[in-house]
Amino acid sequence: MLVQFNVLGVHLQTFGIFFALNFIAWGLLAQRRFTELGWKGEWAWETVVVALAGGLVGARLYWLLANPSAFNRDPLGSLFSGSGLTWFGGLFGGVLAVYIWTRWRKIPLVEMFDIAGPCLALGYAIGRIGCQISGDGDYGSESSLPWAMGYPDGTVPTADGVTVHPTPIYETLVMGYVALCLWRLRGKLKPGSLFALWMVASSVERFLVEFLRRNDAALIGFTQPQLWALAIGLAGGTWLVVNSRDGGLRRATEASPKT
Repeated sequence: MLVQFNVLGVHLQTFGIFFALNFIAWGLLAQRRFTELGWKGEWAWETVVVALAGGLVGARLYWLLANPSAFNRDPLGSLFSGSGLTWFGGLFGGVLAVYIWTRWRKIPLVEMFDIAGPCLALGYAIGRIGCQISGDGDYGSESSLPWAMGYPDGTVPTADGVTVHPTPIYETLVMGYVALCLWRLRGKLKPGSLFALWMVASSVERFLVEFLRRNDAALIGFTQPQLWALAIGLAGGTWLVVNSRDGGLRRATEASPKT
């Protein structure tokens, strides 16, 4: 495991580096799609900044709501700590921030969501590489499978000799493939369908991988991320059903951008 790099005496956290790479990849992908649509390419980077700010606030607030005792012990420290950031809180905060930005820029909200679909999938895949390399505790339960591995030197180390499911690798492979599929479908489906597909695919992936991870059950045997995944997946599935009522999901006049 490689928790941090030392560059000229400066310690750089591995997870933070991949967190930044996530948003750089998001910006490059969004810029490509913005220019295909005839929009200003620099707006894509505005979106990245807005999504990052909203995501950080949302992730922190979600974590504080789930861990009120941490806030009671150290209000300032819990507000500004670099740890304790949650994916679903970041998602909701980022979506809200981007919604406000699209209203300000007068960009079609549904088209913006469709741009976000492949970006979110790719960003998640890259972020999980950071989790894997730093061993930050997102690995799975104990396993004796041939590819199981230990994280003895990780941020959250495993016990000596214990091997576990490398769930960050599973998630990177799955969501990387989802990102590729969604990108190839851009411009070919009715507005909103691409984002709805991301909602369904990412929810199925997270729901299933939770059975291998170490999170505690919250309700009827499901973990909190599984409950959120169910809600988001059902919303995405409903959106797809509504979009497919009149002649399927493909656009009447298909736009076929270069791949």
